[in-house]
Amino acid sequence: MADEAKAKGNAAFSSGDFNTAVKHFTDAINISPTNHVLYSNRSAAYASLHKYDAALSDAKKTVDLKPDWSKGYSRLGAAHLGLHQYQEAVSAYKKGLEIDPNNEALKSGLADAQSAATASASRARSAQPPNLFGDAFQGPEMWAKLTADPTTRAFLQQPDFVKAMQEIQRNPSKLNEHLKDQRVMQALGVLLNVKFAHGGGDDMEVPEAETSSPPPPSHPVKEVKKPEPVPEPEPMEITGEDKEKKEKKEKALKEKETGNAAYKKKDFETAIQHYTKAMEIDDEDISYITNRAAVYLEMGKYEDCIKDCDKAVERGRELRADYKMIAKALTRKGTALAKMAKCSKDYEPAIETFQKALTEHRNPDTLKKLNDAEKAKKELEQQEYFDPKMADEEREKGNECFKQQKYPEAVKHYTESLRRNPKDPKAYSNRAACYTKLGALPEGLKDAEKCIELDPTFSKGYTRKGAVQFFMKEYDKALETYQEGLKHNPNNQELLDGVRRCVEQINKANRGDLSPEELKERQAKAMQDPEIQNILSDPVMRQVLVDFQENPKAAQEHTKNPMVMNKIQKLISAGIVQMR
Repeated sequence: MADEAKAKGNAAFSSGDFNTAVKHFTDAINISPTNHVLYSNRSAAYASLHKYDAALSDAKKTVDLKPDWSKGYSRLGAAHLGLHQYQEAVSAYKKGLEIDPNNEALKSGLADAQSAATASASRARSAQPPNLFGDAFQGPEMWAKLTADPTTRAFLQQPDFVKAMQEIQRNPSKLNEHLKDQRVMQALGVLLNVKFAHGGGDDMEVPEAETSSPPPPSHPVKEVKKPEPVPEPEPMEITGEDKEKKEKKEKALKEKETGNAAYKKKDFETAIQHYTKAMEIDDEDISYITNRAAVYLEMGKYEDCIKDCDKAVERGRELRADYKMIAKALTRKGTALAKMAKCSKDYEPAIETFQKALTEHRNPDTLKKLNDAEKAKKELEQQEYFDPKMADEEREKGNECFKQQKYPEAVKHYTESLRRNPKDPKAYSNRAACYTKLGALPEGLKDAEKCIELDPTFSKGYTRKGAVQFFMKEYDKALETYQEGLKHNPNNQELLDGVRRCVEQINKANRGDLSPEELKERQAKAMQDPEIQNILSDPVMRQVLVDFQENPKAAQEHTKNPMVMNKIQKLISAGIVQMR
């Protein structure tokens, strides 16, 4: 769009990036070749680059396209002035004043042109040499030379020096006001490639440039003449079209603010009216659409909310709007979709929309809404899949496979049974038995513990857990599990048998009947147990163990302490301590 390229050019011009400004104005002209304002603005950018031939060409095009526009003649006069065509500049400014007699820029330009013309004519009559000093300050080369010299490079860090040089560059006649500043004189020497001698006192004389054969003493000193004025580019033109856009935007913002106030008061219908009005006035701000979508969401009109959010995203893409605004629209749409969800599948588009919003902008609120939607979907899936009757059928199929020693197939059926009814302790118990047969002891232990959690009075849970711990050679833990089960069912034979087996293994270790390999394996396993590690790292228990070896009287006292003896028993069961 030409307006967009023009806006970029204006911004670049304002920041002093004249080359970029020329590029953007050229892009705009290619799109809208009959827009006189674009040629006018590019002419000003060329003039700022001291490319006065190009500036003159654009100024002439401006006048051709819009002969009754005074600004065109201002550009034309500035270009002629830059090319030292003073009479043509005077003529251009006068034509502009015929159209707009009160234009201050044209009056100022005419005065500069007439002054330059008078000075030029005076120089021609007195055959004055060209203005060497004035030319030294022209163009961007001045700053390059000052930066390259180590002395003046340091001056560029001083704001008052930079300000003085900018003032001289804009109007070289200001040089006389800064001749007492030695930094300025040093800079002048660098620009003219000469060295200045410093006399006594504050004043400095400017010698002539040194040559291979010095001039005779009687050679007159060249007079420093008043330089010609250099035109400054005028500010960018604000057209009637721009003013109209600005007024529309202000009017739309007022409608939005009124809508916001109504929304806070829960007056949703009034809020919708004002947001809609704002949308009609200014279609280049999607916040009006997203705000109306928020009202629809609050009212429970989810379909309307979704339509507005889609519209905001589409329009936002066209305008290259802020990605945060796009994310906000998508989040609002996802919220509406989640509100409408009645089954697990209905959450899928909501989840997808939240994920898209997060790719635009990772917002904590959107992330929370995504997590909530995924959790709700999972819960609904479980509810939809819940079928106790089918769960029982799958468990029975698993039992048949278990009897036939088809343990992997049995695990599949038990797993399906748990999907159909995740609260069935029997299915967990049976799958734990399968895992034990398959040697998947950690999985079996996990299922047995879940079984006990669901039904603490179910004996099978304790026998499954005790069996897994026994196979893991954690006899003391297995003994505790069996004993816990007996509290609920004292006459259960499986639990009683488990206790007996564990006691046999523990007594075997206490008697020292274990082979060196078995003892070493048992001790290594015990040392990985955090409880055993805590006992051995306890200073009190370490002293107790020393007393048992060296102080029988103290050891006798320790045996009267139930907590100490319980810990000693754990160390004995683990094979760490042996009683003789």
